[in-house]
Amino acid sequence: HYNVMGVAKAALEASVKYLAVDLGKQNIRVNAVSAGPIKTLAASGIGDFRYILRWNEYNAPMKRNVSQEEVGKSTLYLLSDLGSGVTGECLHVDAGYHVVGMASVDGARESGELLQSLGSSE
Repeated sequence: HYNVMGVAKAALEASVKYLAVDLGKQNIRVNAVSAGPIKTLAASGIGDFRYILRWNEYNAPMKRNVSQEEVGKSTLYLLSDLGSGVTGECLHVDAGYHVVGMASVDGARESGELLQSLGSSE
């Protein structure tokens, strides 16, 4: 079930902050990248993943999903000298979805209509 990913990501983000404090005095930077949903081989094992992609695209401020290349480029920033002063951060590469979170959908009818509209654009 995909919801367990929320717990795992929260634990990772907390660990990044604690490790950044502990390792900073040794000039070791600790950061993480929190990517939005990306169509990958691993993601194909998640039931109805296409709806997760569509939901993200529908609700993200940039109205799109991100690519593996975009996540890679953002990671390169953290690894490069450009990110030399950055530690303890979780860089969200998700077309802005993290700023809106899970949109509230009131009522089963509205939810069903939204899912139907998302499913009809295949």
